[in-house]
Amino acid sequence: MDLGKFQEKALQMVEEGAEILDIGAMSSRPGAKISIAEHEADIIQAAVKTIRKVCPDVWISIDTVHSLVAETAIDQGADIINDISAGSVDSRLPYIAAENEIPYVLMHMRGTPETMQSFSSYEDVVFEILSFFKGKIKILQEIGVRDIIIDPGIGFAKNSESNFHLVDQLGIFKILERPLMVGLSRKSFIYKTLNTDPDHALNGTTALHMASLLNGATLLRAHDVVEAVETITLFNMLKNR
Repeated sequence: MDLGKFQEKALQMVEEGAEILDIGAMSSRPGAKISIAEHEADIIQAAVKTIRKVCPDVWISIDTVHSLVAETAIDQGADIINDISAGSVDSRLPYIAAENEIPYVLMHMRGTPETMQSFSSYEDVVFEILSFFKGKIKILQEIGVRDIIIDPGIGFAKNSESNFHLVDQLGIFKILERPLMVGLSRKSFIYKTLNTDPDHALNGTTALHMASLLNGATLLRAHDVVEAVETITLFNMLKNR
């Protein structure tokens, strides 16, 4: 990892309006394998130290499925654990959030990134994810996790139809009374629908970001900070009229 370029990117995103920097060293694309925790921890440790030097006040979220990585990052000043596996890869990870009294992002996914595309069939995707969240939130509360952010895992073990249905029905998750994060930036269900590619999926991403906010999302996990911030600004103008 080129720490100089990483530092420049972090500074740019903060200057553009990012309030949280979500960093990870494991690919979660379909087919990707689970990383080796020790190798990932070394990368994340250097990344968090670099960010803290130049952006001392920004919130840092660690995207990992390993408790070792989370502990290493927290020691360097990380603030949030973002666990795409909901503790299914490393059952100790939620306990790290509880012990350190930091927020925990609870995401829905079946299988792992390597296998998830084989588990994308649902009878009722919204009901099944809602049931998943209810059960997991209860467990997290019992072990002492107080700040829980929910993420329906758009693109993770979901087909295109399920992804669009989730965006349309995000409001149902308000019943859980938790901050709701969506991560759909430049994902394949957007650019394939538009017959384009990831490099030309920004407009589609922005359209669905606005739809997500209108339907109840409170956090956007995005690649394009300026455009996401502008979308949030316009949404707030509409909401506060």
